Amino acid sequence: MENWGLVTYRETALLVDEKESSATSRQWVAIVVGHELAHQWFGNLVTMEWWTHLWLNEGYATFVEFMCVEHLFPEYDIWTQFVTDTHNRALELDCLKNSHPIEVPVNQPSEVDEIFDDISYSKGGSVIRMLHNFIGDIDFKKGMNIYLTRHQYSNTFTEDLWKALAEASSKPVGEIMTTWTKQMGFPLIEVQEVKQEGNNRILTLSQQKFWADPKLKSTHQEYNWMVPLTFSTGSLPGKVAHKVLMDKEFLTVTIEDVKPEQWVKVNPGVVGLYRVHYPSQVLAQFIPAIKSKEMPPLDRLGLADDIFALVQAGQATTGDVLLLLQAFVDEDNYTVWSSVSNILGKLNLLMSYTDFHSSFKSYGRIIFTEIEKKLGWEPQPNEGHLQAMLRSLVLNRMVSFDNKETQKEAKRRFELHISKKETIIPDLRSAVYKGVLSVADQQTLDSMLKLYRETDNQEEQDRVARALGAIKAPELMKQVLDFSISTEVRKQDTVLVLISVGMSKDGRELAWNFFKDNWKHFKDNYPSQHVARVIKYIIEDFVTEEKALEVEAFFRDHEFPGTERTVQQSIEQISLNEAWLKRDLVQAKQYLKVY
Repeated sequence: MENWGLVTYRETALLVDEKESSATSRQWVAIVVGHELAHQWFGNLVTMEWWTHLWLNEGYATFVEFMCVEHLFPEYDIWTQFVTDTHNRALELDCLKNSHPIEVPVNQPSEVDEIFDDISYSKGGSVIRMLHNFIGDIDFKKGMNIYLTRHQYSNTFTEDLWKALAEASSKPVGEIMTTWTKQMGFPLIEVQEVKQEGNNRILTLSQQKFWADPKLKSTHQEYNWMVPLTFSTGSLPGKVAHKVLMDKEFLTVTIEDVKPEQWVKVNPGVVGLYRVHYPSQVLAQFIPAIKSKEMPPLDRLGLADDIFALVQAGQATTGDVLLLLQAFVDEDNYTVWSSVSNILGKLNLLMSYTDFHSSFKSYGRIIFTEIEKKLGWEPQPNEGHLQAMLRSLVLNRMVSFDNKETQKEAKRRFELHISKKETIIPDLRSAVYKGVLSVADQQTLDSMLKLYRETDNQEEQDRVARALGAIKAPELMKQVLDFSISTEVRKQDTVLVLISVGMSKDGRELAWNFFKDNWKHFKDNYPSQHVARVIKYIIEDFVTEEKALEVEAFFRDHEFPGTERTVQQSIEQISLNEAWLKRDLVQAKQYLKVY
């Protein structure tokens, strides 16, 4: 918390132990410290006029935290991670019918907690990143200096920021950015037609609001954005070849010096806050560039994320994304793998409700096999920060796909660890703990809880808490749920345990019933923001309308002030999951039958 003169942190967001902290935890500490210190300027020196403008605090602090980490730890490649950790989270929430604009009216106290969400933080940070790129670093810094100097020790509206940045850049900042902060959602840029004239590539583009629900695509409500578009080409993959501001529904763009066999990509670096839909022949041109890694990492992961979003929205098929992901088997970049892992993780949740889940897990193991072999379990001398994070990511994902060799090795290492013969290094503990728990009996659970009880390191307790949901036996899951609200677990950590249990089909049902049975305990003992997180993660991955109605009825009869928007978003997501599964079930089963 960014109190002026006394910033307060959870231990896991401040303390780093040279022997016990993983690379992921070190990075998290850097991010959180950067965020809270940014508030000394954005929030304390200059404060928002009212909660409607909360994003001036949180969106800016989100953007600045990445600037700080990039300056201090360039080896983290943190701006690439921004896209998977922040940019995508904003897009995933903001395509829902129950999203809200960045600037949202706040009329009563319970509404304040609701807007401390991924719109204020992640979308806010993402539009600032887009604006920074549009006006350039020099003018951006000049404008921020004007803003902070002019309004120090006072309160501001969003318009005060636009005025300062427009003054510095001589660009219509207010006119552009109002389309991003006062209306909810974001555009889908569709490449409708592609023509080649000599060495010129001519693209006909359209913009429309991107909806997660395909039924809303034809809605008559007017949405229009002023979109800073950028383009790159196969001749200079890492450079912006063309820029244009799209301020209408249709636009024709000519990109010069592009040979017929070269690709043209919209939104290089994934700076613009929009999705892109390409014709199939254009997508085909990208595949060799992904496989060869000629295309920069941000653009590789951006393509995968956009196609997956289109799959979820019914504008592409699950088979399309499964086919595309096969181009990533030789990938070596941590953040690209993080994007692939996120996609497969979401598909894994959905496929668990089918009779071909085992085929999907087999597919997932094949995608990750080569990178697992390449990395192994042992860190190499002088290995970098991102390599350590990648190994953890890969092993954790292989555990989720029930890879027997990974589970076997995890069990071997865990037994050496608890017998104190050989300590597991921090970067491997998450994967080892989940691997062991995924095949756990009562004795294994007891050993894991013993680790939790005996350590005085909060990071280690968090690791165990996040791993407990990997257990598959229902009777052991019930013990974990009871443990989550016991006096042995800090209240802020209850969320970690419940979310981990809710990440599997069987665990989700148990966690939801546990929440219903203990609803008064949660209402009386936990702040609304914590309860909202529990609600989101244990119910949004159900897949039937029956379950959506059950959830709706429960929260109609049991009010949790400050969670209303989260409940509506989660119910909407359940309905979207059901539609997605019905739409793609036969085709996905056909695609996966060979695995």
